[in-house]
Amino acid sequence: MQEKGTISIHTENIFPIIKKFLYSDHEIFLRELVSNAVDATQKIKRLATLGQYTGELGDVTVEVAFDEKKKTITISDKGLGMTAEEIKKYINQIAFSGATEFVEKFKDAKDANEIIGKFGLGFYSAFMVAKNVEIHTLSYQDGAEPAIWTCDGSTEFEIKKGKKKTRGTDIILHINEDSEEFLDKWKLQGILDKYCKFLPVPIKFGTKSESVEDGVDDKGDKKWKSIEVDNIINTTSPIWTKSPSDLKDEDYLAFYKSLYPMGEDPLFWIHLNVDYPFNLTGVLYFPKVKNEFELQRNKIKLFSRQVFITDEVKDIVPEFLMLLHGVIDSPDIPLNVSRSFLQADGNVKKINNYITKKVADKLSELFKKDRKAYEEKWNDIGLFVKYGMISEDKFYEKGKEFTLLKNTKNEYYTLDEYREKVKAIQTDKNEQTIFLYATDLNKQDGFIQSVEKKDFDVLVLDSPIDSHFIQHLETKLEKTQLKRVDADVVEKLIQTDSAYANLLTEEQSKSVKELFEKAINNKNYTVEVEGLSPEEMPVTITMEEWMRRMKDMAQTGGGPMSFYGSLPDSYKVAINGNHPLVDKVLKAESKEEKERLAKQAFDLALLSQGLLTGKDLTAFVKRSVEMI
Repeated sequence: MQEKGTISIHTENIFPIIKKFLYSDHEIFLRELVSNAVDATQKIKRLATLGQYTGELGDVTVEVAFDEKKKTITISDKGLGMTAEEIKKYINQIAFSGATEFVEKFKDAKDANEIIGKFGLGFYSAFMVAKNVEIHTLSYQDGAEPAIWTCDGSTEFEIKKGKKKTRGTDIILHINEDSEEFLDKWKLQGILDKYCKFLPVPIKFGTKSESVEDGVDDKGDKKWKSIEVDNIINTTSPIWTKSPSDLKDEDYLAFYKSLYPMGEDPLFWIHLNVDYPFNLTGVLYFPKVKNEFELQRNKIKLFSRQVFITDEVKDIVPEFLMLLHGVIDSPDIPLNVSRSFLQADGNVKKINNYITKKVADKLSELFKKDRKAYEEKWNDIGLFVKYGMISEDKFYEKGKEFTLLKNTKNEYYTLDEYREKVKAIQTDKNEQTIFLYATDLNKQDGFIQSVEKKDFDVLVLDSPIDSHFIQHLETKLEKTQLKRVDADVVEKLIQTDSAYANLLTEEQSKSVKELFEKAINNKNYTVEVEGLSPEEMPVTITMEEWMRRMKDMAQTGGGPMSFYGSLPDSYKVAINGNHPLVDKVLKAESKEEKERLAKQAFDLALLSQGLLTGKDLTAFVKRSVEMI
């Protein structure tokens, strides 16, 4: 048996094209070759199960080895093996059957995953790192002869009789100069850990030292000795391949720790397991996220038949669940095609909907089963739920039942419960129910106290996503508005017909307005004289709800009018015409004293909001000392 030949392709030399297009992701050559070895092993096991292979299966471990001196990496399996004819068919023909289409379709490809696998090019990823590749193989079939295939990265190949005596295939890569970084134990271990950690067949990479008991010493204490054992890099039966009924909480937590060694324990998890109308398994964990949610993305790992593919799962997992951690495994996701195809794929949409439903069902179950425990977790899971409510209509419909609003008294209510609680006292003259909220309990304390004096309730909405959540709620809830406690003076937050009258005359009001405008001397502050309770502050500074909300939304990723985020801050200054201090300003003897009192009252209002800084603060302190 000896044959030289040319691989038949109808386009330019494909090897430089493979190298060019896959250049950014060289390490996947190992994923592809180990996956092929596992696949060949799985097939021989299947044939044995069906009685079509009656020989001894023996140890079916796949082995990865390297030789730094010879500059080789070898991937060995004890799987099906190949005959010379099968090499010609599977290596020379099938791998290139789509070559012309491949070159045309992927001229502009940027991602290796768009190419590898789609046209049977998995094996040929070897030429990204090797200048020469050898296949030593012996088929499982009775009477088969061993064969060797060699190729130097051109379209020329040679097949000759081999010397292999055991069933399976060894692929030897002679590493090129540009890729000698891969002739390193830790580099290879890292790649195997990344892509092959959960493959269903044991994978050996060298050996490791382990301590074992070695009798006892003179005092009766245990002795230990170090021995070398096979370094098996993978867990062949990860928890997502098992039935939930066979697993305990400790199993899920241990698996989470293996994925995220530095992470805190998750709050809870969802075991995915469906085989119709698509295949999908996995475990998704709810981590403790709080407000730093941007740091948490890309934590879901995507597998196909236990081979790690990517942690870029944007189109498969709903956007709001990108904050979850865990694994998804599905052979039905078209991993090796472009993103636009992925977005349009029917299975991907079904999987996306399924995951959304499973998460909603789990949250609903937790809420109904133990509301108190659910409330205790709300600070950690609220971000997920609110994000889902905003981004997925289907989730919103289910989420209405278990989305909670928390008030300043640390009481929790569903949307319907809260509306029922406040509508009697917080409905304005236009029949709009007003939900009042605070984003910073310390900064807004004065405003909170003012509204609570009127027995109004205040919600705490202080997560980064809440500005968008508030906007969304207003579009969904009938006759409901949300207003921040510092969006206006208390009488105007919830307008009724029983407002306070301004006790100043028209002339006095005009005089007070002019005095404060002169003292403030800033066009970004609009002064109005209002009729408020004498117990309210003499001067209150507010920013209108819509303006503040647009600015908040601009800071956390836009919104329909996010250009407002770049506008200068503009404030409303409400002078309480019924406050004794305003009367004192009017009765001051000199013009200078009137302006000084007005300026002092205004600076106090700025100070209460944290808006008094720099030279203005220094001047205020100096003036205060003089006045005392």
